[in-house]
Amino acid sequence: MTQIGRVRAVLAGPARLYTRPGSRSAIAKSPLTGPVDVHALGLAGDEQGDLRVHGGPDKAVHCYAWRHYAHWRGALPATPLLQAPGAFGENLSLDGLDEHGACIGDRWQIGSALFTVSQGRQPCWKLNDRFEVPDMARRVQDSGRAGWYLRVVQPGQLQAGDNVLLLARPHADWSIARLLRLIAERSCAPDVLDEVLSLPLPPSWERLFRRRREQGRAEDWAARLQG
Repeated sequence: MTQIGRVRAVLAGPARLYTRPGSRSAIAKSPLTGPVDVHALGLAGDEQGDLRVHGGPDKAVHCYAWRHYAHWRGALPATPLLQAPGAFGENLSLDGLDEHGACIGDRWQIGSALFTVSQGRQPCWKLNDRFEVPDMARRVQDSGRAGWYLRVVQPGQLQAGDNVLLLARPHADWSIARLLRLIAERSCAPDVLDEVLSLPLPPSWERLFRRRREQGRAEDWAARLQG
């Protein structure tokens, strides 16, 4: 068991009507104090606006590295959202960890809850609206500073200040950063995709990489990045 990070903030929030007609989102989350219950679908009090693409067991808890905020404050200096955790809709703002330090299939303990690192985040158009930057989702994707998701293995409680403990790392060669880079660079190399498809991928990423392997081309991102 090795400490690899620490929870700076725990955040949750309800789904509300969003900027575009007919859309709902829970991207605006608030910090929670004290112990927070963790169940199979995420944190107590947290919701998702569109369950077709958000939430579920493989996207139960969204993590984002606090160290990335310095980069975004430099790129977007007049953005008040970037003064505190939660700008990217994360549930856990983490110190000491980013996409390079989280590998797919990692087993983590935070508080009394156990997790598996399930996949990286593929940013969507809601970031464009939230930041009032038309290509914000694309910027996040291209930068690799996208965040990642945890699947809950054992429910429990966690809170701000808890350590992130690494229990097992079965796929040390496959960081979330590496996988997100493959997606962003539209890689279709058969030997690489064969290796990726041997990993414990969630269904959405299994479909994505299998289509690339079978079709030899990358998917269309327009709907996701632009809405």
